[in-house]
Amino acid sequence: MAKETRKLRRAQEREAGDKDERDPLKRPFANAGAMPDPLGREQMRALLLRLGLPLLAIWVVCSLVAGVVYSETVKVVMIAIPALLTVAAIGLVVWVLRQAKKARGVASILQKVETSEDRKAAISELEASYKKGDPAAVFARAQLELQEDPRKALATLEQIDLTKVMAPIADEARSQRAMIHLMLGEVNLARQLVDGVDLSRHQDARSRAMMAAVCSEAWARSGSAKKSLETLGLFDPEESTFEQLRPQLYRAWAFAYAQTGDSKGMRRVLKKLANQDVRLLAGFLVKRTHPLLQKEAKKLIEQSGVVPRRMTMQRS
Repeated sequence: MAKETRKLRRAQEREAGDKDERDPLKRPFANAGAMPDPLGREQMRALLLRLGLPLLAIWVVCSLVAGVVYSETVKVVMIAIPALLTVAAIGLVVWVLRQAKKARGVASILQKVETSEDRKAAISELEASYKKGDPAAVFARAQLELQEDPRKALATLEQIDLTKVMAPIADEARSQRAMIHLMLGEVNLARQLVDGVDLSRHQDARSRAMMAAVCSEAWARSGSAKKSLETLGLFDPEESTFEQLRPQLYRAWAFAYAQTGDSKGMRRVLKKLANQDVRLLAGFLVKRTHPLLQKEAKKLIEQSGVVPRRMTMQRS
């Protein structure tokens, strides 16, 4: 199987000339560039609404209570409660803005990367600009390392202590580590990680969909295909919101359909992947992939003319 993948990669590299493009075989899931601007208008508006509306309701209720009671102590308490919550909310907004500014800085570094030399320069810039262990920098560095050495990227992500960071950040670390384990065929390790992910903690639709794709693939490949299908059913890959995440979602759908014996559904999503980029199908030619999925992916690759028809299947 590894031999087939190498053939496919070499064929595409010949077509692309000397350009050092990012190989889709090494990034079966969305990268940070697909994520929304953390300081964008929509993101800030959503944050302020989630905080502002509940605070307004609390102020209204507490003010009404304070207006009808006679006890001065109760009045003070009724005013103090929303006031303290407002101060806490302001502190939270300041923290979020700092984190968002940091994330935007990391994204700007990643956007400049096109070649292997750019990756080295970006890693050096991350090391110089951010503290060691900073989650945003760790995620960015792992993404860069993933292009050349998945094991190295995995080791970088493992620097994040899941017990000491906020739950959403821990979920992101779990899902990215699980993604790499899946790429390497280490399904059991991926399953252990995704079982700790709580999708309900994530408000951004695209971030939630990306994690759902990773979790669903791990569940499907480890015997919980029904759970995988239920989760994937919450996301429509054809929605414009998920345009850049379609390969990830369709990949997860393919594994889920294969494990449930839905050959028709499996072929449908594999064809969608092939239409987008036939190289994405090479991700199914690795060890511990369902035989039917391997067979159909190999067939579509052969039909595309990207690699010769006579390929030898190497059983793992």
